[in-house]
Amino acid sequence: MQLLQHYFKTLNPTVSIIIPCYNQAKFLAETVQSALNSTYSALEIIIVNDGSTDNSEEIAEELTEKHSNIYLLNQKNAGVAVARNAGIEFSKSKYILPLDGDDLISKEYLEEAINFLEKKPQVKVVYCEAVKFDENGERPWNLKPFSLNALARDNMIFVSAVFRRADALAVGSFSEGMKMGREDWEFWIKMLKNGGEVVKLPFIGFFYRIHSGSKRKKTGTSQKKKERIAYLNENHREFFERELNGPLRIQRTWSKPYNSLMKFLGLLS
Repeated sequence: MQLLQHYFKTLNPTVSIIIPCYNQAKFLAETVQSALNSTYSALEIIIVNDGSTDNSEEIAEELTEKHSNIYLLNQKNAGVAVARNAGIEFSKSKYILPLDGDDLISKEYLEEAINFLEKKPQVKVVYCEAVKFDENGERPWNLKPFSLNALARDNMIFVSAVFRRADALAVGSFSEGMKMGREDWEFWIKMLKNGGEVVKLPFIGFFYRIHSGSKRKKTGTSQKKKERIAYLNENHREFFERELNGPLRIQRTWSKPYNSLMKFLGLLS
């Protein structure tokens, strides 16, 4: 991996925005600009080029030349979890915001999130309302309310939430073996299953881009779902036992009643 020298010319950043990028040259400059537009100025942007075969690296290099608080890491293609972890490791900031190379954030999102985290040490994760968008416009992203029990069945926190770097490192950051998608879901389980509050800010601060190359579309197959559930059960057995009375099932919303019935019938220990 090639690293640019890590020093700060004009600021001492409090938050690092980690942008993994794989063949997202078409969107990268817009994503970076949304971060630069933040009302919170004590930030750095770390672009992790994950072995792109388009001109993502060239665009990223141009951005580093224009802005002293943008850094570029280049790595062989290894997946988004490895890329995010590389950025977290490289960062020296107190807070982290992952932001994929085709998504956007609002101007006020970082400032409001960090204010919450600074005032309330018991809060581990801050996120916000969000929309999905494409060339045809925006539509609301109706995220379910957070609770640990709900998190055991589904993810309601998109990856672009703000959290402390120390908390991420304490749980091993993103699991690099989880290559079947929704690695952010597993990351929140790791971070929150043993405690910590979550705050959802009451405004739209995140914009999730939908397009033909969106990872969410590629990891929505039945096979990927089965692999994902098997991975979660293997690595978080005690969490699911506590919240769902047994393992997470393919029909996730029915996991707890099904497990409870199976235990009542003596078919699940």
